[in-house]
Amino acid sequence: MTQGHPSDRNAATPPAKPGDEATPGAPGTGENVCRACEGRGTVEAGTCPECQGTGIVTSGIGGG
Repeated sequence: MTQGHPSDRNAATPPAKPGDEATPGAPGTGENVCRACEGRGTVEAGTCPECQGTGIVTSGIGGG
């Protein structure tokens, strides 16, 4: 199996949003509902600044 160049993998990684606790796609992370807008993507009739309107943020998953 051929592996692509490391920079190719970064091209598919979505940019981080202000509400993300970790880089999207990083090991030990997953998508979670945005706490600021409760997954709606809007707050007070505007786009949620934490998730940038997606309703989803990246956060660390439990372990310990």
